[in-house]
Amino acid sequence: MMKERRRKALILFLRDRLLNILLFIIVVGLACGLYLLENARYPGLIETETIYYFILLTCFLYAVWLLIDYIRQRYYFDQMYEALERSDDIGAATIIQAMATEEQKLAAQVIHDQHRTYLNELNRLRRQQELHNHFVLQWVHHMKTPVSVIDLQLQESRRQPPAGEAEWLQLMDSIKEETERLTNGLEMMLHTARLDKFEMDVHLAKTPLHELARSVVNTHKRLCIRYSIFPRVEGEAYVETDGKWMSFVISQLVSNAIKYSRSKPGSKTLLFRIYAVEDGAVKLEVADSGIGIAQHDLPRIFDPFFTGENGRATGDSTGMGLYLAKQVCNRLGHLLNVQSELGEGTTFSITFRPRGIHVIESAYG
Repeated sequence: MMKERRRKALILFLRDRLLNILLFIIVVGLACGLYLLENARYPGLIETETIYYFILLTCFLYAVWLLIDYIRQRYYFDQMYEALERSDDIGAATIIQAMATEEQKLAAQVIHDQHRTYLNELNRLRRQQELHNHFVLQWVHHMKTPVSVIDLQLQESRRQPPAGEAEWLQLMDSIKEETERLTNGLEMMLHTARLDKFEMDVHLAKTPLHELARSVVNTHKRLCIRYSIFPRVEGEAYVETDGKWMSFVISQLVSNAIKYSRSKPGSKTLLFRIYAVEDGAVKLEVADSGIGIAQHDLPRIFDPFFTGENGRATGDSTGMGLYLAKQVCNRLGHLLNVQSELGEGTTFSITFRPRGIHVIESAYG
């Protein structure tokens, strides 16, 4: 194997230097021609043996130079052929280390840089795939819960039908709540899948933020009534954004507000405040009066699959809602922040910067 590599390397080495060898032959031929011309002009000036000696000496020196140059680059060729033989190995590019010339060093630098970029992209895709697989498994687990609850309720109602209208309405409300959980779960899965092709799905337009907030509130109206949560929208503003994606983001914030407010007794508020801030930006605040978030959980609530103390307490949190909301806001150029006090409530704020939307051009353009 090694002999075959060396033979191939020598052939490749000489083939790359054919023009160099041809130039050497031309130069030696011109020198000999000049010697012969001088000898013809001045007979006996240069002996024929001297010309032969010159030819032999120059050929010997040139051959020695080729040999030294080949020996100097032999290990580079060996490593190149070894890398080619192990091209299926992800680390084959790292084999090439014995660069002899500046050109080889430059080529190796390009290869190593490309290899590092490839590994970074591969790790990113693997991480993304792991997140997706983990989310799918967790999503399936959570979707089984409402299906099981509906099935049990139907079995119970078949075994012992509700006695009156009030019991029938209670049963319908319970089934409706579980179907809404299924719908929300399907919507989250759909948006997760579409997030990978975000640039193909985004549609920017001047959007009435106050109407968007009211639309989301109407979607969650039944749950707000059930848990005595009174939403209110204050202020009006038009912003450049994608109405569909922002509706998803606000819906996640409202869902969390309802989820973590329902356990508190009495009436609760859900306040949407829309107002202008400096530099022409607009801010939307979604403030609830729920159980709040522990301070040590706040830095991680936008991490994927992080549920925190509240999520573990309720048992129906996937840890993906706020992560997706943060991702959408980042890609649209909006700022999503949170402030919370345990036991008092939580306030999420979305800042719509006038030129923030142009991050899409730099990210995908």
